[in-house]
Amino acid sequence: MATRVRWLGHAALLLESDGTHVLIDPFLTDNPKAAVKPDEVAADFILVSHGHGDHVGDTLAIARRTGATVVCNYEISLWLQKQGLQKVHGQQHGGSHRFPFGRVKLTLAFHGSMLPDGSNGGNPCGFYITFNDGTRVYDAADTGLFGDMRLIGEEGVDLAILPIGDNYTMGPDDALRAVKLIQPRKVLPIHYNTWDVIAQDAAAWAQQVRQQTQATPVVLKPGEWAEV
Repeated sequence: MATRVRWLGHAALLLESDGTHVLIDPFLTDNPKAAVKPDEVAADFILVSHGHGDHVGDTLAIARRTGATVVCNYEISLWLQKQGLQKVHGQQHGGSHRFPFGRVKLTLAFHGSMLPDGSNGGNPCGFYITFNDGTRVYDAADTGLFGDMRLIGEEGVDLAILPIGDNYTMGPDDALRAVKLIQPRKVLPIHYNTWDVIAQDAAAWAQQVRQQTQATPVVLKPGEWAEV
């Protein structure tokens, strides 16, 4: 089965490859744009990019229900263990690890990472995922624009997942510059329209991507799937 992605709203994503479900930043409860409830989503692995509540989200509840392994930075892995989770895997920036579904490398991200209870959440990250079928996905997660995105792009990116909401992350203009640096085959916008402060016109942004880059924009409604 081809690798595919489902946008669950905000920055929550579900990647499915060869029967394995990889859930990213599962903020579903209290997410006004959430496509599913926490008890409705499948997960074999959960990737958490940073400590903010709109990304850690329902990680604990979903991991307890599904038995999923949580992949995150080392500081968040310690925090999750204190909450009673045992199946956690901590990494740090630039480090990669092979899991049954493929290899995950933690990339830079420029953002905050304090956990919901005020604990140290370490440094925020993005994810460069190479699935067993060779599909390469870069989820930038919450970040501003940075020049080393070009280096990530040099590794080859089939799908780049980029925030466009502005205020807390890159806005549309910087996200367009990011596409030019990364040069992915496809690009999916996230982290917009959840609240008024990050309201954006994704269709207009997609048109700019078509006009100024070689990438194919993939604009999804929450709950929709797309093949990578």
